[in-house]
Amino acid sequence: MSSTRIIVSGGGTGGHIFPAVAIADALRALDPSVDILFVGAEGKMEMEKVPAAGYRIVGLPVVGLNRRVLSAKNLSAPLKLLKSVRKAAALVGEFAPAVVVGVGGYASAPALWAAQRRGIPTLIQEQNSYAGLTNRLLARRARKICVAYDGMERFFPAKKIIFTGNPVRRGLRLAAHLRGEAIAHFGLSPDRKTILVLGGSLGARTINLSVLRHIDSVAAEQSVQLIWQTGESYRQLVQGRLDGGCYGSVKVASFIERMDYAYAAADVVIARAGAGTIAELCAARKPSILVPSPNVAEDHQTANAMALVGKGAALLVPDADAVQRLIPEALRLAADEARMQEISRCIGALATPSAAERIAEEVMRLRK
Repeated sequence: MSSTRIIVSGGGTGGHIFPAVAIADALRALDPSVDILFVGAEGKMEMEKVPAAGYRIVGLPVVGLNRRVLSAKNLSAPLKLLKSVRKAAALVGEFAPAVVVGVGGYASAPALWAAQRRGIPTLIQEQNSYAGLTNRLLARRARKICVAYDGMERFFPAKKIIFTGNPVRRGLRLAAHLRGEAIAHFGLSPDRKTILVLGGSLGARTINLSVLRHIDSVAAEQSVQLIWQTGESYRQLVQGRLDGGCYGSVKVASFIERMDYAYAAADVVIARAGAGTIAELCAARKPSILVPSPNVAEDHQTANAMALVGKGAALLVPDADAVQRLIPEALRLAADEARMQEISRCIGALATPSAAERIAEEVMRLRK
């Protein structure tokens, strides 16, 4: 009997890639013989991270549009989209998947569209509280739409919606039990509160500048220490500022491979409000200060953050205020044990630990 073939499409950032890999892992757990092929965007981080997770991937020349600035990249986008659609159509015909799964972003569109044209069942995983354009356009012909927030009927047909929550990376559910190992891994003190700063897989300018602005205050505070993921784009800037100073309590990395350890060590987390990050914060039950990115479509990160803030599950600092307010706010929170415990309780209540498994089950039900 031949194995079930499934395409998982999407990518661009860690927020799309890691949930996609979690779904693939859950599919393999359900059926070890399943044959999974990823489809992403050429030159994006999925072309490295997906093979590292043990899966094959094919890249398409598709690029996203910059909606704020007219650029040469925008002018070339239609041609690259056309090439991507043709390549995806050939790929779907050759691989002959039973189901195609889209995790959002422009990289998911060509494979989903090609599958729908052939009558192959498709499943969309919408991570955000404000549905992305690609998913909204493709929802009409999708069989199932897995969501993580209430009220998604305003974007999708209600009969297709399944509330699953967002998948998270393996190991994060056990993060609380790894604190001792995590502290040793990062060379931290077990007697200090740890603030974890996540600039995202690609880096977040405002968050990095906020930390740099107050780095001396952080270093002088004897009760706290910092794990700082800068993103590759900002590593050189940050390291240049820290070199030669007394910043032993500040641990800097451009990218953190052991995120289970990072969450296990953290008492407070500073992060953007991407849906994947929020799902991980819920799974790890971490008190957090969210700084929604202003550079995303429909300001969906603010909507994501407010879904938590309204339930007492996180704090929010607007991007425009972050350089002044973010680090002082984090230091105050780290010093308030009762407040941290209350936020931890509220955010933990929002966790969906079996999201990847539920989505995988829905995918397998769609097999032709």
